[in-house]
Amino acid sequence: MALFNQSRSTIIRLIFGAVFFIIILQLFNLQILSSKYKQLAMNNAVFPKVRYPDRGIIFDRKGEAILNNTIMYDLVVTPIEAKRIDTVGLCALLEIDTTEFKKRMLEARFKNGPFRPSIFEDLLPPALHARLDENIWKYPGFALVERPVRVYPFNAAAHIMGYIGEADSSIIKRSKGFYRLGDYVGRSGLEAYYEKVLMGQRGVQYMIKDNMNRLVGSYEKGSYDTPAVAGRNLRTYIDIEVQQLAEKLMTNKVGALVAIEPKTGGIIAMASGPNYNPNDLTGPDKQKNFGRMQLDVKGPMLNRAIQGNYEPGSTFKPLGALVGLDEGVITANSGYPCGGRYLACGHGKPACLHNNAGHAANLRLSIANSCNSYYANVYRLSVDNPKWGGVKKGYAKWREYMMAFGLGVKTGIDLPAEGGGLIPDTSVYNRVYRNSWNSCTNLTLGIGQDMMQSTPLQLANAMCIIANKGYYYTPHFVKSVDGEDDADTTLRKFKVKHSPLTRITDADFEEVISGMQDVVERGTARAVMIPGINIAAKTGTAEKFRIIDKRKVQLKDNSMFVCFAPRENPQIAIAVVVENSGFGGTWAAPIASLLMEKFLNDTLRPERLKEVERISNASLLPTYFERLQFIEDSSRAERWREISGDSTRLKRYLNRGAGATVPAPLPEQPKKPIVPNQIGYIAPDKRYLVKNVHSKPTRS
Repeated sequence: MALFNQSRSTIIRLIFGAVFFIIILQLFNLQILSSKYKQLAMNNAVFPKVRYPDRGIIFDRKGEAILNNTIMYDLVVTPIEAKRIDTVGLCALLEIDTTEFKKRMLEARFKNGPFRPSIFEDLLPPALHARLDENIWKYPGFALVERPVRVYPFNAAAHIMGYIGEADSSIIKRSKGFYRLGDYVGRSGLEAYYEKVLMGQRGVQYMIKDNMNRLVGSYEKGSYDTPAVAGRNLRTYIDIEVQQLAEKLMTNKVGALVAIEPKTGGIIAMASGPNYNPNDLTGPDKQKNFGRMQLDVKGPMLNRAIQGNYEPGSTFKPLGALVGLDEGVITANSGYPCGGRYLACGHGKPACLHNNAGHAANLRLSIANSCNSYYANVYRLSVDNPKWGGVKKGYAKWREYMMAFGLGVKTGIDLPAEGGGLIPDTSVYNRVYRNSWNSCTNLTLGIGQDMMQSTPLQLANAMCIIANKGYYYTPHFVKSVDGEDDADTTLRKFKVKHSPLTRITDADFEEVISGMQDVVERGTARAVMIPGINIAAKTGTAEKFRIIDKRKVQLKDNSMFVCFAPRENPQIAIAVVVENSGFGGTWAAPIASLLMEKFLNDTLRPERLKEVERISNASLLPTYFERLQFIEDSSRAERWREISGDSTRLKRYLNRGAGATVPAPLPEQPKKPIVPNQIGYIAPDKRYLVKNVHSKPTRS
């Protein structure tokens, strides 16, 4: 019995020893190895205040800050800490209801988890920030965080600068977690292209919280804080005064313009119309403004300078002339007898307003007078050149020239989402014409039409190639980055000289440039002359079509113009497109002339200020936009009715009358009865369109 008791006593001592050992191990784990409770204690007592860095500033060529920073505040919430708060009081401060409050709290938990701060309301107006700052201690889990916000002192260059927005899940995923919810990143323009340069580095300041959740001081005297590192600044080629003038001249117009410094590829100005105020996408109203512009069929956020596709029209003719000269199919003395139509293909197209004898007696005259027949013939001679062994091989060679001039390929500009235009290859024509076509099939390529499409940027870059007699630098805005060194590759590609056409002789370039100077001095662009400056230029008028109500409708022609100046030492090359506005010399050319004078002379003559006002006050917005907006809005209302069952929005459009024409009804069209929940067909108003005349002559 004694032996049994002794054995039981030993077992009990062993059990107690084991339990005691486990307790010691757990205490060691909790206090030494595990950081869980330490982290919880830290979370209760210390608030990690994220310090967002100032993004880099963007300067123009004269050192003016055209994109800068200011400070606003975000209201952030850590859901797990937001307990037993005065929800009604906070909702009253924020002017929201409790339903919206609950929705935002759920979104914060879903997006960023319960333990991490999420933005509850961003970019607070100053008055709201002041009210919250006084009362934030009442709301545990909520805090005010500084947010550097972009400001545009000149209200200009929206399409160039771009905008920043909160990182969404796709951006966070692509960054492999580098960005977090609440971070702001560049979403377009230079802000996006140079994001890594401009963004800087986040910092953290650890603050002690008291039992009322108020921030009362720095934790450990800031020894654990990490400073925010400001982004690096960009120095650009932009002349902000020229940029402002360009945007003013494009007011109430659809189109774009680009001005480039030929010897560097530096972009002096770029404007797209319709435009918008870049400050509309900063501050508390940015989401509302963004939504409004996204729904506008005029596309104010579309940068037509790099994304708009246009037939270059007669602005293409200097390029066609250089191809013909280099191919040896024409010389400077080559002429063509044109009576107003090109008859060699049997159909009398293209037509031309010029029919006086001798207006295309040589190359210079053909450029000055913009003879369509001459350049239709030059195109045919180039692609039918016997040395290539057939039209398809000849066309492929001609297309190589176009790509060397930068047409049909992206230039590589330092902006995202650039379009490439279109110079179709032989496979396109083989498909469209069932492998049976010749130089008469796509004859109007010789005058910059048919399937040819180019962006204003490409046309301006092509002028740089002519001005430089065969070479160019990739068009770009940024001249230098503060703090860059020899190892920095950010701008390396923009410093590479491209020489795709230097094999063309200087004599051939001079002949074409002389013809372009004649355009200004005795041809189709005499209105652009500037005293003391020799300008080389080419006007253009390109047909414009658009699908409206499922029909291809011919609209008023696009006004086109390209130029560079001074001829002897080119400092600026410009391309201008004004949609649906007529001849190239009517609108596009005067706009380019004003920009050249402003840049080259740093001022405008007093009498030219009246021209600025005349052009800027002229509204050339096509009226078909009203029709397209009606279709888009009513279709959206119909989709909303199908989803929600709410027909309130749709009735606003139905009440205007199915069968009515927008913007004004045609008297001879009787109103049709309104059919509930349907949108009747609305015919376009023919008063706002141009009759499609296939053999219509063009003037450049």
